[in-house]
Amino acid sequence: MTEKPAAPLNIGLDADLLLHELQGLLEMGNYDAVKPLLSPLQEVDIAEVIGGLPRTLQALAFRLLSKDEAIEVYEYLEPPVQQSLLELLRSGEVLELVEEMSPDDRVRLFDELPAKVVRRLLSQLSPVERRVTAQLLGYASETAGRLMTTEFIDLKEVHSAAQALTIVRRRARETETIYSLYVTDAGRHLTGILSLRDLVTAEPENRIGDVMTREVVSVNTDTDQEEVARAIQRYDFLAVPVVDRERRLVGIVTVDDVIDVIEQEATRDLYAAGAVEAGDEDDYFQSNLFTVARRRVVWLSVLVVASFVTSEVIAVNEEVLKEVVLLAAFIPLLAGTGGNVGAQSSTVVIRGLSTQSITSLGEFRAVAREATAGLLLGLLMMLLVVPFAWWRGQSPLVGLSVGTSLLAITTLAATAGAAFPLLFNRLGWDPALMSTPFITTCTDVVGTLIYLKTAQWLLLNMPQLVAATGISTQLLAAIHF
Repeated sequence: MTEKPAAPLNIGLDADLLLHELQGLLEMGNYDAVKPLLSPLQEVDIAEVIGGLPRTLQALAFRLLSKDEAIEVYEYLEPPVQQSLLELLRSGEVLELVEEMSPDDRVRLFDELPAKVVRRLLSQLSPVERRVTAQLLGYASETAGRLMTTEFIDLKEVHSAAQALTIVRRRARETETIYSLYVTDAGRHLTGILSLRDLVTAEPENRIGDVMTREVVSVNTDTDQEEVARAIQRYDFLAVPVVDRERRLVGIVTVDDVIDVIEQEATRDLYAAGAVEAGDEDDYFQSNLFTVARRRVVWLSVLVVASFVTSEVIAVNEEVLKEVVLLAAFIPLLAGTGGNVGAQSSTVVIRGLSTQSITSLGEFRAVAREATAGLLLGLLMMLLVVPFAWWRGQSPLVGLSVGTSLLAITTLAATAGAAFPLLFNRLGWDPALMSTPFITTCTDVVGTLIYLKTAQWLLLNMPQLVAATGISTQLLAAIHF
């Protein structure tokens, strides 16, 4: 991808002004002024500006770009804008555009298009591009095979450094990156790797086999895209080679594709943490309200049904509430505290699973650590809550009930918040599903039950406890109001 000189565009400040100016020029038909307005910009900035135009003007602005620039810009456009342009451009323009796209970008576009449109476009591609695209589409979604590009430079061990440089110069424009060079044998098996720096600094007569690195980190075509991202992050790669089961080199995944994966996975985790169905993250805010409601209503319905259990717990224990009505005032406090503690524990554990930092600690120790933290938090909060509950209820019964329940609820919530994501991870499910709304609802139910049963036990057994300790009948009367 060719680089332009940096344009003095302050994205966020100048972008709005540029968008307004571009729209005005297009509406007036002053097309000659559009080209000098866009020419100093980087392709990604042009894509952002075009994406902000009204739909009818997007195709017009796009047609004013040169052929090479249009292909570069198209790959940076958001999927909804890409689809819109396919509908507005002539069939010949569409075919030329799709033909010249990078294979990995073309596959991502096809993933967003209706199957009927994909079949039509595939049939119109050149045999070479059709074969490459069909190959990538044949791999499972969200794997290295689906993410990779087949545009890379491979060398042979018998090549001299001078010969290799000639090959790099000849193929540089048709490959996605030249900074990592791969060495294969006659059967296309990956045998080594070298950087462009190693090649340039090598003596011209040196063999590639003598200067390459034979210990190559690679991923398989069926490796999950998150694992690919971790590999590139761990080893600070610009690209990682992708091999098939026979260790034949079939493609590479570049760091720019991995950044997109990280953003996509982070968005999904955030949506799951808020009990929102992920769907297509890219167009969430462009979706109609019915689609937005559909994505949220499933989880909310589950949580509402679970909340019915809390209501049932309160109804079953109404006798103790009738005996000491003030107990009801502290139910939201205890439920909210338990939910907050559980949400904190689930958040740190989910993040630990995502970054794999929890591996060194171990799952059992991680749960034990969070349980201990929950116990300490309960003890610290008791110092504030118990005196207030005692004073507000004018009785040690309320203070003891609230304090004992608080300690049990925070410990249990922290344990559950840590254990549930780990359990889901073991079962192969998304740990992020065990997030704030789910944990909060569970602790509401269990916390309310613990609180009311504790108060009921104290109410029934307080006289015996007082008698056993020899406390006066006046204090016993105070305990029962």
